[in-house]
Amino acid sequence: MIPTGSLVNGAAIIGGSIIGILLHSRLPERIRQIVFQALGLGTILIGIQMALKVQDILILIFSLILGGIIGELLRLDTLFERGASRLKKMVGSNDTGFIDGMITASLIYCIGAMAIIGSFEEGINGDTTILYTKSLLDGFASIALASTYGIGVLFSFIPVILYQGSLTIFASSFQEYFSPLMIDQLTATGGLLIIGISLTLLEIKQINLSNLLPSLGVVVLLTTLLG
Repeated sequence: MIPTGSLVNGAAIIGGSIIGILLHSRLPERIRQIVFQALGLGTILIGIQMALKVQDILILIFSLILGGIIGELLRLDTLFERGASRLKKMVGSNDTGFIDGMITASLIYCIGAMAIIGSFEEGINGDTTILYTKSLLDGFASIALASTYGIGVLFSFIPVILYQGSLTIFASSFQEYFSPLMIDQLTATGGLLIIGISLTLLEIKQINLSNLLPSLGVVVLLTTLLG
């Protein structure tokens, strides 16, 4: 199965990033700052809406704890930084915000209800509507992010396509195992991680979200066993 929705999403990120890069030197710092603050506030709202879908809060909390421990043991943050650093060298970029831009954008685009549900919807029902809508939103977000972080945001299309495409193919192969409860729990866990992203965007608190990513897998396992 070809994950069409994810490919379109990747193309939208590339297009939005190019516009943002072109605007980078033309936007005053105060404009970039207010756009970033607006994006951070909007991200908080999205995260809260997602988190409120939780059905079993204890499973969610344990998933975050266990996922965080797994992420720390695997040192996922270091692995992501090394990967982004190698990519930066490959493209010959001197942009100081390359690594932060790529990682921040990747987390925003990948950890969300639309990424999860949209990929499942395409895999199970062949409906790309959610992912096409997400593509439009990500395209505009890329303009704001790339105008601040630079070219690193553009290369976030790689993890987006790999992540969402894998979910689509996985859902297509194992669709009978995805219950409404599991999707709600996944969405709620992703919502809390989204709130973490917003705290970073607003410079309130730097949260090591990379090492919390395994919680998305843990919540699936715990929901299957205990839900």
